[in-house]
Amino acid sequence: MIEIPAGSFVMGATETEVNSQDNEHPQHRVSVPAFLMGRYQVTQAQWRIVAAMPQIERELKLEPSYFKGYNLPVENISWLDVVEFCKRLSVHTGREYRLPSEAEWEYACRAGTTTAYSFGDDAAELENYAWYSKNSGIKTHAVEEKLPNAFGLYDMHGNVREWCEDNWHNNYTGAPTDGRAWIDDNDDHSQANKLLRGGSWSNLARLCRSASRSSNDARNQYYNIGFRVVCHLQ
Repeated sequence: MIEIPAGSFVMGATETEVNSQDNEHPQHRVSVPAFLMGRYQVTQAQWRIVAAMPQIERELKLEPSYFKGYNLPVENISWLDVVEFCKRLSVHTGREYRLPSEAEWEYACRAGTTTAYSFGDDAAELENYAWYSKNSGIKTHAVEEKLPNAFGLYDMHGNVREWCEDNWHNNYTGAPTDGRAWIDDNDDHSQANKLLRGGSWSNLARLCRSASRSSNDARNQYYNIGFRVVCHLQ
């Protein structure tokens, strides 16, 4: 886990950022408390350990991933599966582990930058930081093989997309400004569209930008979607 310092940042893309989408606007300032975040995406080895722990609400497969390898990121897991993973890990450790809010995720990804990527605006440099459609060979890769961002986080721009805690919203009008997850009132998580952040091995460079966002049904599982965990400082 990496300690992410408290801070304030402008979330979303500028109107002039190349390849920006309407759902990345309007930009808004968000203040984020300090927290701990996984240095890399949860691996298949880590998943297997937690998936073998006592069930809380739903069953977890020990080896759900399409691409097999202990140091590869776990994928082919739903948002609901990931929540179960976090609950089991929290009970086992006595600390509250959870998915990052979308604001926490972008703040951690940017690591103090305001550019399209955490390393600048030049997409040609992406291959040094991420596995994406141009260099992945149509598969996932072991974590920590590419360069980290300024916070020391790996694979924020590629390898697998990452589930966040939030519900999907079409833009940032009315979004929280305190770093918390944007959850709809009376939300039925089992039938909601949940946020995805970060690029994956299958994505073009434009979808790997710091502000890029998408979503999927909380019940769905795909082999380009994984996650990383966060927890509060003690």
